[in-house]
Amino acid sequence: MSAADTETGQPAWRLLLTYVRPHRAALFAGAALSLVTGATGLMLPLVARELIDDLAHDRAITGALLAMSGLVVANAALGALGGYVLRRTAESVVLGARRTLSSYLLRLRVAAVDRTEPGDLMARITSDTTLLREVTTDSLVGLGTGGLTLLATLVMMGLVDPVLLGVTLAVVAGAGTVLGLIVPRINRASRQAQDAVGVMGAALERMLGALRTVKASGAEPREERTLHEAAEESWRQSVRAAKWSAAAGNTAGLAMQVAFITVLAVGGARVATGAIDIGTLVAFLLFVFYLMAPIQNVVAAVTQYQTGKAALARIQDALRLPAEPPARPAPLPAPGAEPASVAFRDVRFRYADDLPYIHHGVTFEVPARGMTAFVGPSGAGKTTVFSLVERFYDPVSGEITLDGRSLADWDLASLRAAIGYVEQDAPVLSGSLRDNLLLGNPGADDAAVAAVVKTTRLDSLVERLPDGLDTLVGHRGTKLSGGERQRVAIARALLRRPRLLLLDEATSQLDAVNEAALRDTVADVARTTTVLVVAHRLSTVTMADRIVVMDAGRVRAVGTHRTLVAEDPLYAELAATQFLAAGA
Repeated sequence: MSAADTETGQPAWRLLLTYVRPHRAALFAGAALSLVTGATGLMLPLVARELIDDLAHDRAITGALLAMSGLVVANAALGALGGYVLRRTAESVVLGARRTLSSYLLRLRVAAVDRTEPGDLMARITSDTTLLREVTTDSLVGLGTGGLTLLATLVMMGLVDPVLLGVTLAVVAGAGTVLGLIVPRINRASRQAQDAVGVMGAALERMLGALRTVKASGAEPREERTLHEAAEESWRQSVRAAKWSAAAGNTAGLAMQVAFITVLAVGGARVATGAIDIGTLVAFLLFVFYLMAPIQNVVAAVTQYQTGKAALARIQDALRLPAEPPARPAPLPAPGAEPASVAFRDVRFRYADDLPYIHHGVTFEVPARGMTAFVGPSGAGKTTVFSLVERFYDPVSGEITLDGRSLADWDLASLRAAIGYVEQDAPVLSGSLRDNLLLGNPGADDAAVAAVVKTTRLDSLVERLPDGLDTLVGHRGTKLSGGERQRVAIARALLRRPRLLLLDEATSQLDAVNEAALRDTVADVARTTTVLVVAHRLSTVTMADRIVVMDAGRVRAVGTHRTLVAEDPLYAELAATQFLAAGA
């Protein structure tokens, strides 16, 4: 069993059939056309033998010439039609694979994405799926039609002269032995070449994702070397695969040339002895000539299968990453829906088995409605609370409940439909400003959008933009300032009408005027929903109904600003230094 077979648990050809199965009718049609094309080609040597016999006996050759012309035209027309059908089918296979893989990648668990390189995943959905095009037509169809045509050709050659067939088979068997040594090397080189493409994609994504930092650090030469090394490794492995593929193709071509010369020599001797006539030798030589195409098809199928097998293994690797179950989008909360309550009970969590724990038995309760602020030193586990509530990760032990119901019992789509989440870095996607606002609620009407734009003080920005809400914001929102991106993220979350609103330092990049306005907005929202805030500004914390003080992955105190200043030394220190400094 090959490496790709052991990795996926089943032969690579079975995996390929799962992608091909929806298109089997078109594939069979293309294969049938290819077989008919081969059959018309096999008729030509027989017609040629009749033509030579007619010439030898002074008979009319008009019929034979017309038959040969008809076969040539039919061969060309059927070959073109069959090629089109097969290429179209192969493109459909690639489309299906890309749809399957892209849908699966969107459902990946956040923990799985943390452990992989996005650039490598991108290579699997682009270059690896592209290889399925060739492996579909060259391997499946090429092996099937080429193999059948090869068998039919050998049968016809045996009917013409068994002795010359034996000579031909001896030469072909020798070439097959050589090919058996070459094929495994093509497989290894192809897999390593595709892995190198993934590494190059990961390096490129890493660099482009932090291009400003790279430039500001003067690190372009180092990043350039990394990219060039990855590209050169891909080149080396691809050249290695090409070397062995060329060796396989030349071995097949050499075998057919040797077979042609050998048949010509042995056949000439048999003509000289009267064992066969000259028309039979010419027909057999034509069959040897036509034998080249199916043999080359079979060799190409075998070599291309090795490349496709490597791509299939990488695709299957991606499809085995932990993912969330597929689900339909859940309806958003109705206007005026009851706010949610949240509770953590002895929650322990770490991001990976080889990393230290972030939470060491976190316990707290947040009643429905009102604002709860989470404060504490960096690394205390505040942001992780939000990630666990969204079920981006699951706790190692303990229980998290929403409305008294364990998160594990919630349908993921329904859970997230009830939550509005503003991340710490407030990401904005490329596209228009309107697209970003409607990301979480595409059905929101213009009145709702206009209201939330005004609430988050984005109206002045919209007025300045050349195309208003339809202005493109650039890759990752580069045309917006940090504060503008934060306001867009808050507006996006508010449009979902959440029962639970999570704000992770959502106003850290706002100026004092906009921060004060949004603070009032959040206070209004907290009257009708549950708001959890990670904040570093005293002005935000003091307006909270309750404050959860976290330190080293534990909850050390819960209370109001006034009680905590008097009773908790850590909070008193934070309030006197960090908060005041941030507020200033």
